[in-house]
Amino acid sequence: MTQAVVVAGVGMISFRKPGASASYIEMGAQAARLALDDAGIGYDLVQQAYVGYVYGDSTSGQSALYEVGLSGIPIVNVNNNCSTGSTALFLARQAVQSGAVDCALALGFEQMQPGALGNMYNDRPAAMGNCFGVADILAHDVPDMPMAIRMFGGAGREHMQKYGTQLETFAAIRAKASRHAANNPLALFRKEVTVDDVMNDVQIWPDVMTRLMACPPTCGGAAAIIVSERFAKKHGLRTDVCILGQAMTTDAVSSFEPPSMIRMVGFDMAKAAAQQVYEQAGVGPVDIRVCELHDCFAHNELLTYEALGFCPEGGAEQFVMDGDNTYGGQVVTNPSGGLLSKGHPLGATGLAQCYELTHQLRGTAEARQVKGAELALQHNLGLGGACVVTLYGRA
Repeated sequence: MTQAVVVAGVGMISFRKPGASASYIEMGAQAARLALDDAGIGYDLVQQAYVGYVYGDSTSGQSALYEVGLSGIPIVNVNNNCSTGSTALFLARQAVQSGAVDCALALGFEQMQPGALGNMYNDRPAAMGNCFGVADILAHDVPDMPMAIRMFGGAGREHMQKYGTQLETFAAIRAKASRHAANNPLALFRKEVTVDDVMNDVQIWPDVMTRLMACPPTCGGAAAIIVSERFAKKHGLRTDVCILGQAMTTDAVSSFEPPSMIRMVGFDMAKAAAQQVYEQAGVGPVDIRVCELHDCFAHNELLTYEALGFCPEGGAEQFVMDGDNTYGGQVVTNPSGGLLSKGHPLGATGLAQCYELTHQLRGTAEARQVKGAELALQHNLGLGGACVVTLYGRA
């Protein structure tokens, strides 16, 4: 990456349960204003905006940003399932790095409904037909299980069968998330839970998953102001956090053939994206001390440790048991509490991760601060599929 790309400002609102939040228009506008205020600029300096959401009509991005200003700039609406927020960030970074613009806004929001995710349209082929095909082969014993639980739970079960991973390991990941979220005033769930609490919760898939191992549907918004270094210096903006590498991948043949639940839920996409980012920045996984990764289920957090190279394939359980995923260990994963505790408003999630890691590198994460953080890695995954991995560093 030849031209320095700066994260000049970030904003995030508290995540809320469906029915307890403001409208997507209000949430999006508020998050955008917070990012602008954090950067110290007005909306009039923004040259392009990329707005991500999954559940909304076309041009919902305009509806939210029109509350901030009517400047006539290009506004691009983005939908890439759960990786939507980081896809908006990817596009904003590309626009700035290419020199097309010097200042871009990446915004994400979601106004969700209660309950498990499912297909919105039943009168046309499913967008995730390839994923469903693998699930029908390898998770045929639970055909009526909600879609996301079936897929990620099935991937966790495959890891258990292949490597002997225990259910308690996933419970330990969830308990860790709660300890981190206790220090995050913007998280939805801030109550600490123990491994026993997680294990004794309602079993939504016997011997595979309890309810606490799944993230909740959530409403919220987050945003980032992405600028060139020359723009930042011209306007006296901070330049201490830069994007050092970024990659987006989609599914390859290996995601579906031969059938594997682990590969189908994005393992190979994440591995390929991480490798590209490490090569771009000239670093490796051993250099990362803090990471926000896509823990939509505790099972996916465990799989992602291996995909990002934090431990070898099959080594994630030991990684967890050694405490290498938290403070005092190898890499602090999801200091925000992650999706499991912070919540997962689909369009906002990737930008909420950006918010957390920007504050970690600024040294302003308060009780969540990872000491000496110089590099921060972000992983955001959407089935169907897309994975975005971003590396931030202190300038």
